[in-house]
Amino acid sequence: MKTIAIIDDDIHIGNVLEELLRQEGYEVLRAYSGTEALYLLSQHRPHLVLLDLMLPGLSGEEVLPHIQGIPVIVLSAKGDVEDKVELLQSGAVDYITKPFHPSELLARIGVQLRRPQQEADQQVLTVGDLTLDPLSRQVTVAGQDVHLTKTEYAILKLFLQNPHQAMAKSVILERISLDTPDCTDSSLKQHMSNLRKKLRQVTGKEYLQSVWGIGFRLAEF
Repeated sequence: MKTIAIIDDDIHIGNVLEELLRQEGYEVLRAYSGTEALYLLSQHRPHLVLLDLMLPGLSGEEVLPHIQGIPVIVLSAKGDVEDKVELLQSGAVDYITKPFHPSELLARIGVQLRRPQQEADQQVLTVGDLTLDPLSRQVTVAGQDVHLTKTEYAILKLFLQNPHQAMAKSVILERISLDTPDCTDSSLKQHMSNLRKKLRQVTGKEYLQSVWGIGFRLAEF
């Protein structure tokens, strides 16, 4: 079952959207501010995000760059072409002006959830001096090959796909479960420790950082 996150501070609109989506068989997550949205996404990994722009705390424009690897459809009363172009260039996959017809929204959601991920999954991932090639499964740090176990590779790939996102252990386990079903909550800590050590040995830098109260994130350089 697909999960959709609704990030909107308007409780009435959010309730209408939630009822609509649940009737279509989707699971729904809710956040009512930009800050709450970031925390929600650190704990869960929805298949798609519906993002309002006028949020308390962090605005939708500020939240958008933190959402990586998840299709984001912006829902906004702002209808200017310039606004749409800027947000699409910033990472949104679609932009719907309020008010909108429910059938149009459902159709656009369906299009995004049907998009094949194979092409994206084969792209070389590079963040700073970290590089991962999904086709050859080669990982390099500052140009030097690093040999990782299957689980370590899956964890690093997940963070490189989501370079700005802090993730809870439960999210990490859920996302790598298809590749490494033998990884458990108790063994994840050791896998993370081994991965951090292997990366650190090359340059002396800490590439994966602990985030208190949440889990881990990729360091910024």
